[in-house]
Amino acid sequence: MGNLKNLVVCFGEMLIDFVPTVGGVSLAEAPAFKKAPGGAPANVAVGVSRLGGSSAFVGKVGDDEFGRMLAEILRLNNVDNSGMRFDHQARTALAFVTLRGDGEREFLFFRHPSADMLLLESELDKNLIQKAKIFHYGSISLIEEPCRSTQLAAMKLAKDSGSLLSYDPNLRLPLWPSEEAARKEIMSIWNLADVIKISEEEITFLTGGDDPYDDEVVLQKLFHPDLKLLVVSEGTNGCRYYTQEFKGKVGGVKVKAVDTTGAGDAFVSGLLNSLASDLTLFTDEKKLREALLFANACGAITVTERGAIPAMPTMNAVQDLLSSSSRP
Repeated sequence: MGNLKNLVVCFGEMLIDFVPTVGGVSLAEAPAFKKAPGGAPANVAVGVSRLGGSSAFVGKVGDDEFGRMLAEILRLNNVDNSGMRFDHQARTALAFVTLRGDGEREFLFFRHPSADMLLLESELDKNLIQKAKIFHYGSISLIEEPCRSTQLAAMKLAKDSGSLLSYDPNLRLPLWPSEEAARKEIMSIWNLADVIKISEEEITFLTGGDDPYDDEVVLQKLFHPDLKLLVVSEGTNGCRYYTQEFKGKVGGVKVKAVDTTGAGDAFVSGLLNSLASDLTLFTDEKKLREALLFANACGAITVTERGAIPAMPTMNAVQDLLSSSSRP
């Protein structure tokens, strides 16, 4: 376990992804599926732990074989799973995911409702949340009650305890009732976050079609007065950063991509792991750039392997990649 003073608590969904055993097919064409643990907040918790940090996951799964399997996967990856709850009625969420031949991702979700949507405020492990140096969450829990109110309560609890709030909206449009609902809810908690990570597509979506590469768009529409850091991830091209005092861009680390699943989550875990041990990154641009290059390398390693959780890198792997790519 890493240093418990630097605990990163991740809140939200954990589910089973079913991925075709062959690439480039639609869900209908897939001959068979392989199961894999999924859910962005859970991926981030594993990512932090894999890097040697201290992390916990808070969320609900079904009291079923899959739910127990997910809890065990977290335990085996040294993630504190004491904040997990098991629902006796609803099942663990399932998602069938494929990357079709035309490069488009196809999703089919089984959440009618699934256990993660039914986490109640009374089920929150308050002690655990209050210990968080960083409290990290997404927007999928905002889609339905009761977990929406539970997330808001958990965020308030963390903030009141002095935690840094970290937000990765992780837009999954097929899960929302409408585009308008998604935009409204994602933005409803925007101004509460200290750190936000978004993608280029999310900027275009949230601003109603503006140019995601225009600094003015980002600063005027998405940067809020209390925000300490806004990071725009650009995949293989690296990332851009905006703070109260400076802004800039950090290039990506070149690798041969096999599967992009979990790359964004690995990036977030790399950044949060650095932040948890050093909050001065917000005001020291040189240190921030180093932390973002490190986060880029975490994302890069993850795309060289299939799956999210199995592909999350160790500290040694990231340092090896960075030292080999810095040579001419």
